[in-house]
Amino acid sequence: MARGWESKSVEEQVAERESAVHVEDGRPDAATEAARKRERQMLELQRERILDERTSNPHRRAALEAALKDIESKLAAIS
Repeated sequence: MARGWESKSVEEQVAERESAVHVEDGRPDAATEAARKRERQMLELQRERILDERTSNPHRRAALEAALKDIESKLAAIS
């Protein structure tokens, strides 16, 4: 008998969860570590772009400072 669409989705979710949670020696698996590394690189690039941007508009500067604070807090959470 053919499986329904929902059962395939559930199987995929279970497989994803198992691969993401698969920890044998207390370290995250390679896929999780790679995703964390990509996220960190993306945040660092955004941070550099914000630091390179110059403006004399006080509203724009405040927005950039808020974005920089947000990015730095995310970087601290990842570390």
